[in-house]
Amino acid sequence: MHTNFDAMVAGFTALGRAGKPDDIGGVIAGLLGEGSRWVNAQRIEVSGGMLI
Repeated sequence: MHTNFDAMVAGFTALGRAGKPDDIGGVIAGLLGEGSRWVNAQRIEVSGGMLI
């Protein structure tokens, strides 16, 4: 089932693959950094282009 789900998700993304923890981790780390201290109340899409 997991492989079929990954293939289905990959078909919907602009990058052509399902996201992995390392894909998301960099975004989270960046948001937790000092340079993002004024970012608030935002919805940040980390979907590999699924909703483009």
